Amino acid sequence: MGGYRAFAVRLPSGVRYWTVLDGCWRVAEPADGFLLHMRLGRDLAESSTKAYAISLALFLDWCEGAGLAWAQAPRALGRFVHWLRFDDPARAGVPDISRPVRGERRVNCVLAAVREFFRHAAAEGLVDPAVLRVLFEVADDRNLPAEARGEGMGRSRLRPRHRLREPERVVEGLGDEEVLGLLRACGNARDRFIVLALWRMGLRRGELTGLRGEDVHFVPDATRLGCGVKGAHVHVRRRENPNGAAAKSRRPRAVPADWLVVQAYDQYMSDRDACPAARSCDFLLVNLYRGQAGAPMRPGALNDLLAALSRRAGLARQARPHLARHAFAANVAASGATLDEIRDLLGHSSFTASEVYLNPSPERLREAVARVPVPSGGAHGVLW
Repeated sequence: MGGYRAFAVRLPSGVRYWTVLDGCWRVAEPADGFLLHMRLGRDLAESSTKAYAISLALFLDWCEGAGLAWAQAPRALGRFVHWLRFDDPARAGVPDISRPVRGERRVNCVLAAVREFFRHAAAEGLVDPAVLRVLFEVADDRNLPAEARGEGMGRSRLRPRHRLREPERVVEGLGDEEVLGLLRACGNARDRFIVLALWRMGLRRGELTGLRGEDVHFVPDATRLGCGVKGAHVHVRRRENPNGAAAKSRRPRAVPADWLVVQAYDQYMSDRDACPAARSCDFLLVNLYRGQAGAPMRPGALNDLLAALSRRAGLARQARPHLARHAFAANVAASGATLDEIRDLLGHSSFTASEVYLNPSPERLREAVARVPVPSGGAHGVLW
């Protein structure tokens, strides 16, 4: 194989995006143009272009190994799917189909990146637009629910031709006992605030490390701050941050905070204010105990923190920021929140992303059946 790989590039403006290099460390031009367009023209987060770059590196690697020019590959994409599932250079001999290298969801993510790449290439005149008929098929949305159809009736839409059937997704978050173990293992107020903010607000790690002081409105009435949102909350906004933090969603949102988070915040700010280097930094989360004092924390530092707390707490598994977010979403869903509330709290772009948290317990299902009214005349006379 040619050894294609994803590579981070920092532009003179300071903005970072990810490109693809070949085995000789040369830029893979078609992929680079696409990734640059997605980062600057479509305003995707850096992490999104990284995921696209990793997927395209796999695709170009396969093309080279199969002896295909990338523009010819769509007609052989079924072979690429098989390669993704079972080919592993570390395994010798015949691929073992009982142990797939990549799961269905991962394969579908790679295929989605490849399809976007070809849509861009067709728009740029790099491939014949007819190639899109190999990647997509036209589907009719007449059988979809009205809310999923959008405006108009009977509109056509493009549906991917290559897609694996994914198993039902089970989203698992941190349990309450695991979170309590993490909190007991915290040695300072900042770490307790981080754990609680992840668990009680469902923020992504990039959203939490990207918060500035002006985003935090932990007051009953923020009218004086020019904000009409009532109650304690934070504003999540999309920015380019020097610490690599970024909100995934382009749409800003206000996330409510409960008294546990506010109390932990007050304790943390007391320690933060005691650090002279931190006073000149407008980021909420800063280094206080290691690294450059007062510098904004990087998103990866939250993973390192939770890993260390997991070991200290003796947890059976390593906690991660996203597991805390899953726990928040599951708790909100279990409390009876509607789908639109879950979507807005988590900053999802679609209802589909939020639906995985709607897993009612058998008790809730029984209660739902019990709430179905009996006709006023009574049914006993009919049955007995």
